[in-house]
Amino acid sequence: MAERPTVLFICHNHPSVRPGGAEAYALELHRHLVAAGDVRSVFLAKGGPPLAPAGRVHLGTYVAPVDDRPDEYFFFTEEWIYDWTFGTIRYDKQPYTKHFRAFLEAIQPDVVHLQHTMFFGYDILREIKNTCPNAAIVYTLHEFMPICHRQGQMLRATDDTPCMQESPRRCNECFPEIDQQTFFLRKRFVQSHMEVVDRFIAPSRFLGERYVDWGLPAEKVTVEEYGRTPPAGEAAIQPRRHRDRFGFFGQLTPFKGLQVVLEAIIELHGASAGQDPLLAALERAAAPQPASAGGVEDAEPQPHVRVHGANLDLQPGQFQNRIAELLERAGDHVTFIGAYDHDDLHAYMEEVDWVIIPSIWWENSPLVIQEAFHFGRPVIASDIGGMAEKVTHEVDGLHFRANDPTSLAATMRRAATEPGLWERLHGGIRPVYRMEEHVQWLSELYQQLLNGKVVAHA
Repeated sequence: MAERPTVLFICHNHPSVRPGGAEAYALELHRHLVAAGDVRSVFLAKGGPPLAPAGRVHLGTYVAPVDDRPDEYFFFTEEWIYDWTFGTIRYDKQPYTKHFRAFLEAIQPDVVHLQHTMFFGYDILREIKNTCPNAAIVYTLHEFMPICHRQGQMLRATDDTPCMQESPRRCNECFPEIDQQTFFLRKRFVQSHMEVVDRFIAPSRFLGERYVDWGLPAEKVTVEEYGRTPPAGEAAIQPRRHRDRFGFFGQLTPFKGLQVVLEAIIELHGASAGQDPLLAALERAAAPQPASAGGVEDAEPQPHVRVHGANLDLQPGQFQNRIAELLERAGDHVTFIGAYDHDDLHAYMEEVDWVIIPSIWWENSPLVIQEAFHFGRPVIASDIGGMAEKVTHEVDGLHFRANDPTSLAATMRRAATEPGLWERLHGGIRPVYRMEEHVQWLSELYQQLLNGKVVAHA
């Protein structure tokens, strides 16, 4: 091993092409290592369609720099036939045995740290092992794609309820067009490639336990939170009598639960005012009021949601239509911001009191929780999986029943009206785990694994 080891990160996408939490974390980690200078870090991401409109730069090669950066590369995969059931390239294996092998031989990594294998295929693990037998292989698990054929969400396709256990029978119930024998073989195919991994990193205990239950050796699975570099800027706490401004930040996919938020705000404003004190107050606020010396401070709560997120255009048409309909019904009670520059996050956080994380799947460790806490915003989160683990109910946020708009509406109602609640939860927010600490932990892990490789090789 060189005195300054080389770490190769492999990711399923580059944030400059399509924003996403895992992608943002992976690139942030790589660039932090580059700036620190203790290791030589290289970042390889899937390039080309369908996520990017442009394909290969030169015929005959699958690799090209990202915007002329000397340490970031695209690996173009648009010509591959990708098997989504088994997670592998079908028919022609030259992308592994020729093009990816040549890249590995040029980089000569001491550590290969995979952030994802999607689009590359699980076979990439075996190629890494064959080409770089002395390299340590680390794999960060961001969701459940090796376990679950439904995009790694572990949601039943029959009714969208969270799933705790895969089996050929249960998976066949979700995907009747795929027989049970295929699911039996799929699990063994994926696990056979994952055997070569030296250490798996799970950013939440919940996710790590699911993978151990699935069959990964417990001694190979380590729980380690995402490290974060604090976002730029400050988000001042606005002096409001009622903490009634809510923000959604995230991918606009069916699994992230924006539809739950929109249904909740519609219910909050649209139910019978006679049955609820807040709704009665909303009606009174809408009626002409006599002048008051208190001015705006005497106004009743007016819950409002601001929606920040991208990639709605990539979702199924049925979901796009549903969101459009809900936005129309919500009217002025929702402001749709859409995609945003992460450098401007502080300005958007300044406009909200609470951040809602309404995912209907388990989640792992949503980065937006750390971002909300960094800016001092309590979080309202679904009561399952990594969200329930990262947000402590009644300490730094509130839980509501997952995929239940009525439960969320009641929680938002409480958040907007209960005196002192926001201040108490704001005071319970702990410091966010810093990227510097995370990198130090990773560096020690890399060294331990490499030392073990040297001993084993000797």
